[in-house]
Amino acid sequence: MASPPPPFPQQSHMRPGMPPTGPQPGGPAPRPLPLQGALPNSPAMFRPQRPPAGPGGAFTAPGQPQAHGQPGVPTFGGSQPVGPPNGGQQFRPSPLHHQDSFRQSSASLPGLQPGQQAGHQPGYQPVSQPGPQAGHHPGFQPVSQPGLQTGHQPGYQAMSQPGPRPMPPQAISPVPPGFGRPQPGSAQSAGGLGTMTPASVPASAPMQPQQPLTSSVPGAPQQLSQPPTSGMPAMDGLANQVGAMHIGPTGGSRSTRAKRVYASPPGSTADLHAPGGQVPPMPGVGAQQYGAQFGQPGMPGVSGPQVGQPSAFGHGPGQPGLHPHPGQSLQQGMPSQPVPPSFIPQPGPGFAQAPTFQHPSQPSMQPGMQPGMQPGMQPGMQPGMQPGMHPSQAAPPQARSRIDPNQVPSPILVQENDQAIYQNAPYSTTSRSVPPLASTIFKAIDDGTCNPRFIRLTTYNIPCTEELANTTSVPLGLVVQPLANLSHEEDPIEVVDFGEQGPVRCNRCKAYVNPYFRFIDGGRKFVCNLCSFENEVAPEYFMNLDMSGRRMDIMRRPELRRGTVEFIASKEYCARPPKPASYVLAIDVSWNAIQSGMLKRAVEAIRELLYAQEKTLPPGTRVGIMTFDKSVHFYNLKPTLDQPQMLVVPDIGDIFVPLNEGFLVDPTESRSVIENLLDTLPTIFEGNRISEPALGAAVQAAYAALKEYGGKLTVFQTMLPTFGPGPLKNREDIKLLGTDKERTLYEPQEYFWKKLAQDCSQSGICVDMFLFPTAYIDVATIGSLSAITGGDLYQYVNFDVNRDGLRFAEDLKRSLTQLFGYDALLRIRASNGLKVVEHFGNFYMKNSTDVELAGLTSQTAIGVAIKHDGKLDEKQESAFQAALLYTTATGERRIRVHNISVPNTALLGNVFRYAEMDTTINYLMKAAIAQTVNSSLKAVRDRLAEKCVKILAAYRKHAASSSSPGQLILPESFKLYALYTLCMLKLKAFRGGPEMSTDVRVFNMRMLKALGVPESIPLLYPRLMQLHELPPQCGEVDERGRIRLPPLIRVSQERLSSAGAYVIENGQQIMIWLGRGISQEFLRSVFGVDSLDAVDSKMRTIPAFDNPTSVRTRAILDQLQADRARYLYLQIVRQQMDQFAEVEFNNLLVEDQNLDNMTYVDYLVAVHRQIQMELSAS
Repeated sequence: MASPPPPFPQQSHMRPGMPPTGPQPGGPAPRPLPLQGALPNSPAMFRPQRPPAGPGGAFTAPGQPQAHGQPGVPTFGGSQPVGPPNGGQQFRPSPLHHQDSFRQSSASLPGLQPGQQAGHQPGYQPVSQPGPQAGHHPGFQPVSQPGLQTGHQPGYQAMSQPGPRPMPPQAISPVPPGFGRPQPGSAQSAGGLGTMTPASVPASAPMQPQQPLTSSVPGAPQQLSQPPTSGMPAMDGLANQVGAMHIGPTGGSRSTRAKRVYASPPGSTADLHAPGGQVPPMPGVGAQQYGAQFGQPGMPGVSGPQVGQPSAFGHGPGQPGLHPHPGQSLQQGMPSQPVPPSFIPQPGPGFAQAPTFQHPSQPSMQPGMQPGMQPGMQPGMQPGMQPGMHPSQAAPPQARSRIDPNQVPSPILVQENDQAIYQNAPYSTTSRSVPPLASTIFKAIDDGTCNPRFIRLTTYNIPCTEELANTTSVPLGLVVQPLANLSHEEDPIEVVDFGEQGPVRCNRCKAYVNPYFRFIDGGRKFVCNLCSFENEVAPEYFMNLDMSGRRMDIMRRPELRRGTVEFIASKEYCARPPKPASYVLAIDVSWNAIQSGMLKRAVEAIRELLYAQEKTLPPGTRVGIMTFDKSVHFYNLKPTLDQPQMLVVPDIGDIFVPLNEGFLVDPTESRSVIENLLDTLPTIFEGNRISEPALGAAVQAAYAALKEYGGKLTVFQTMLPTFGPGPLKNREDIKLLGTDKERTLYEPQEYFWKKLAQDCSQSGICVDMFLFPTAYIDVATIGSLSAITGGDLYQYVNFDVNRDGLRFAEDLKRSLTQLFGYDALLRIRASNGLKVVEHFGNFYMKNSTDVELAGLTSQTAIGVAIKHDGKLDEKQESAFQAALLYTTATGERRIRVHNISVPNTALLGNVFRYAEMDTTINYLMKAAIAQTVNSSLKAVRDRLAEKCVKILAAYRKHAASSSSPGQLILPESFKLYALYTLCMLKLKAFRGGPEMSTDVRVFNMRMLKALGVPESIPLLYPRLMQLHELPPQCGEVDERGRIRLPPLIRVSQERLSSAGAYVIENGQQIMIWLGRGISQEFLRSVFGVDSLDAVDSKMRTIPAFDNPTSVRTRAILDQLQADRARYLYLQIVRQQMDQFAEVEFNNLLVEDQNLDNMTYVDYLVAVHRQIQMELSAS
């Protein structure tokens, strides 16, 4: 079918002697889960401040000698018995601790044998999992000693609806002056949360030793000397208890450390090393090693109670209970918590069936029934099914851990407590405290150190020696986000103009003037804070000093008061006259682009972008449009023309720009011509049959047009470029996965593309790529255009206009309207004794010091590795300066300078105490992505898992060595590190296996390399909230002008109710999960339908209705969108109806077993085993 004649003149531009050529015609190229239950209203960890980090918590393994107290009584780092209980050994009390005791868990019922499993139902796999290989984790080696023993903590029942968790009391150890988070309720925090201590212990004195409280009558409630706490539920054995531990020489002033001890009752579980243990083995841990006995080598083992014998807690069989905390008692008549039948272990494959124990409170099982089946179920039904339910509707069993997930460190509570500190109190950047978490909404006051939105460190106490840094295993580095957006509550960055002479700089290291320059000799000299060099002050900058040694004009000098300033660059910083940014849009018009609807949606989005009611592009911006298939088409858009002119360059082997003027135009002046072109482009190419777009030639042409100006090139591409310069071939080969050659799949296959990207970078041309593949497109190669130039990469696999059209339009709008700088150069400087050794991100470097960024946005972040270059003075501070030379989108040449200074330390404890885990995780992700070009993905995963073990083992060995070997002790600052490591391994960038294409994996790798710290946290641990029962004021505007969001929920299936509606967001997408039992009233109010079947799961926006539920729901979704730089596309998930969407939703529940990875609790158990192995090996 012949193409219709163009509606305006078409010219073919050829050099003299060229054969007449033109576009050549060519052929066309051509699971559901019934989730029940709700958030248990059980106490979890409460941290009103980030106290000095100490032993964060420990699980006491069964069979391990207890740190304090009698065998069989879990210890929590609290006060200890004064005398030898039950004739046992006497123990020495520890200061500022308190005792917590509880009865043994249901998993330790008499009759359980070491080989039995708890909670596992054989015979079927969870349908939401991609495969049966669950629990594989890299980087862990076999261990011979028993690991962390798990135990189910009875006494808690799930509430019908998620609600706020009660906050347990805790003893707060003193915080040394200087560092640490402000205490809630203090003048600094004004968070409204006071310091809480147990009722029986004065806040100013350590707790006194107590006798363990037990009942002499089996099954009787435990009576305490303290009155019951009104309204406080009984607290689990793993509730956070805070004590003190001395580190360092005795005597004199000593620093105290927070100590968290997590313990499961000794003897309460089957040996995790026994055959058939429920926790999946770590890689390299074979089944033959699961026969290890209780106890450490050389230590007597401790066995659990036998059938008919009373337990170590003084209870007879069938009477599991819970000892209350000091200061509260169980109510009379409280029924004992029955043992769920699913907790009756099953033998592993190849092992004989051990005798089972039927709990007296449970009805007897009928023949043919499986453990975990409810009364009234017929033989043959699967556990988790209700009578009358089809087998496909049964909830897949998740391996129930014998540790209550409510008692392990919770990111929700950590975030909520940190938010409470800064809810009404600002953060002073010179407060010498660890900054707010990356997820916290805060207001920063820049009074000499830069806002943490610009620079974050992995630790805010720098170790004095490289040996100390290696001992801690905490990486030394920082993450820089030079153009990060400020909060609307914060003061804008001040601009300083030094005139033609430029800003004041150190003559030796070239550092820019900053608040840490020290002026001496009456103001005639200054000492550089980075290199300690004494510099003469220029006469025009001289000013006398006051009595305190400060310049008398300091209040008029922002560069001496602010941690971040911008200097107007003088001519010596300008290689060419700065101009407003120019934008070129290169659109693929091949057959695939027409058939998918991409071309039509692209021109619509461009029109909306350029001519929306609000002004979207900066003033002075120039725009050019070009299209390409086997030829490259330029368009003359001069405002004096009545209609645009198309100029075709068919010789793509020797590309050139046929226009001297009229290609880059002012979109306002040429509006009629541009709109004419956008209207007619789909018509011009609707009959195009060319299926081989010449992407390389199009980028070469755009480079030729922009190299004198700089700016941004936005490319729309639909398929693998097999024609023209730099042709590519399909190299997808799953046989290479897991081999040494796998890394070749993540590198560009043609040098042509890398060289083209470097040319663009050196000319200040940033390339944004919008990819619409239906097959392999080699993101590793063509995506290097974005990776090297600092641009963004967007991908829409199997593009569908109805599904992806809105997302594409919003992504394009945000790409071209967000804060943008181009032709940039970044230099990171460190003070004496430290040096910058490596950078991680999307950029280009010609040398080892200067990071060249053809373009960067407010979301661009770069990781920087720091190394010792000598010994640091503990009395001095380490300083870092990030200087960014760039051109703004409006055409101003600026130098943005960020400064930060932190103390040095010779104490290992301080390195952990002031560590910042959010930044550490982001830094390690960037470093891991950089390793994929030299190592296999499996090796990278192994190193990530190994790093987690080394950091936690280093703390355990050097900061908590006196604790029992059976305890897992976590530093306060890194108590979520194991969880976040597990979440990292579940990311698409690190996920192995042939189920995921190389393109998708590389796309996610490139995204992580440029991701800032605030954006990486929800990607690791998504935000989950309920919508069906909103608390008062949720969905309404708060005092900060934000929409108040519902309370966060931990991301696990256990927290969901089939009668609820939930929204989950991870910075990339929003999913609304609707349970089968959702109320008709909610569906009618929000979706305008009466049944779940009538909800359109393909909708990408929520309909607007005039009722409170609809208004508040849409306000919450709008706030989630406003919190992210990228548009979050909406996906509706109906329980047991939208199978593939529900699998994707389940994959976001990172605490559960999914994506061939363990549950959070199981991973914590495995990490503990490896820590024990690490300690025993050393």
